[in-house]
Amino acid sequence: MRTIVTTMRNEAPFILEWVAYHRSIGFTDFVVFTNDCEDGTDLILDRLQEMGIVHHIPNPRRGKKPVQWTALKRAANHPAVKKAEWVFVTDVDEFLNIHAGAGRLDDLIAVQPDADGFMLTWRMFGANGQVKFTDGLMMDQFTAAAPDQMIWPWRAVQFKTIFRNTSPDIKLGIHQPKFAQDATRTPRIWIDDNGDRTHAVRGTVMLHQKPRYKLAQINHYALGAVESFLVKCARGKPNHSDDNIDLAYWLDRNLNEVEDKSILRHRQPTADAVAALMDDPVISALHADGVEWRKRKIQSLMTDSDMFYLYARILQSQPTIALPKNIQQDLLQRLFTMRRAQVKT
Repeated sequence: MRTIVTTMRNEAPFILEWVAYHRSIGFTDFVVFTNDCEDGTDLILDRLQEMGIVHHIPNPRRGKKPVQWTALKRAANHPAVKKAEWVFVTDVDEFLNIHAGAGRLDDLIAVQPDADGFMLTWRMFGANGQVKFTDGLMMDQFTAAAPDQMIWPWRAVQFKTIFRNTSPDIKLGIHQPKFAQDATRTPRIWIDDNGDRTHAVRGTVMLHQKPRYKLAQINHYALGAVESFLVKCARGKPNHSDDNIDLAYWLDRNLNEVEDKSILRHRQPTADAVAALMDDPVISALHADGVEWRKRKIQSLMTDSDMFYLYARILQSQPTIALPKNIQQDLLQRLFTMRRAQVKT
């Protein structure tokens, strides 16, 4: 079993493509937690569960604990996780894009068959000039991405980990698995996005300055079209519910400097699989309802003053540029200096 664990809220238009794509490259199981859905995300997943495609677990918000961490704790005991050979914690706007071989999970693993895990960096895909929300494949609409060599904004080069589920001391984490304290001394083989052996890192960023993505990347469609981004802003972050998704979030991620269509070699099998799912009348109706909900939500948000001005300021802004290498290095060093000073005080 090769299992994906994820959380979703109000993602109805995007579920089918994401599931179809990851099934096409070799994942067998999907453990999906949902909370507070208004657009039928939970109903789509219920139907997919009836069809034997996903495992759907409602995970309503309780108290102040972030729903994503609650979900990961619960997921650890799910049979599709406990019995899995490989586990990947990821989000519905992240697509594992493998460059090795035919671009399937088997090809990734074959690069280093004895690896304990692959630490793969996001490649941020910007809005690509898309303003209107459109019901279509994300991989078709968003093909402009960040360059393959950058360290700033650091949020644009965080990583996620697909790992071998071989030890009871492993706990699920958002960016990488967590080990019991005495297990951290165990030598492990980690492979980076270039296929090179690396080491476990503290934090969520691999800050090397060499080109990335020779072996694989995670296509991160963090923004979508401008209109759809407003819905994301209204929803907030699943693991930091009090953090704003705002213009700063947009500017850190709207990187469109390089055309990258590498994922499109999987377009036809993905599109065919989506079409097959849409042949189910229940799925088709629920997907259409989710699209219409999002359109209504966008219109409603545009009547809110803060959302309207956010929309206007995004339209006024230019795509984010990757700064010269020396400036990226300087910003990162200043950030480290500032954080060390904050710790001391």
